[in-house]
Amino acid sequence: MTDTEVNPKAYTLADAQLTKTILDLVQQASNYKQLRKEANEASKNLNRGISEFIAMAADTEPLEIILHLPLLCEDKNVLYVFVQSKQALGGAYRVSRPVILCTITIKEGSQLKPQIQSVQQAIERLLV
Repeated sequence: MTDTEVNPKAYTLADAQLTKTILDLVQQASNYKQLRKEANEASKNLNRGISEFIAMAADTEPLEIILHLPLLCEDKNVLYVFVQSKQALGGAYRVSRPVILCTITIKEGSQLKPQIQSVQQAIERLLV
């Protein structure tokens, strides 16, 4: 698979502008301790009801290791979106390794609430 090809199972892929916005938000959420990475953490946060939304990397190999999360998100009414690159997601998370997914968590009185809401609205527009 080349860089331009994306697995068709990675449905609701963010465009370049939304990806940039999501990666900026991931970086800020990391500073505010509102970010968790990897599938186990995401599943726990979804089940606890503390996830705002989940960003997953479309270039995850094999993609099937994270495809249970969209189903769980739909059950819990949490938005999810795929971004192009796990390397970019890792960079936004401020780690040198690729990150296949991360979840932004709810925090009372968070300064990120307006940005989180605008990203959620953009993700909802992708789903329509």
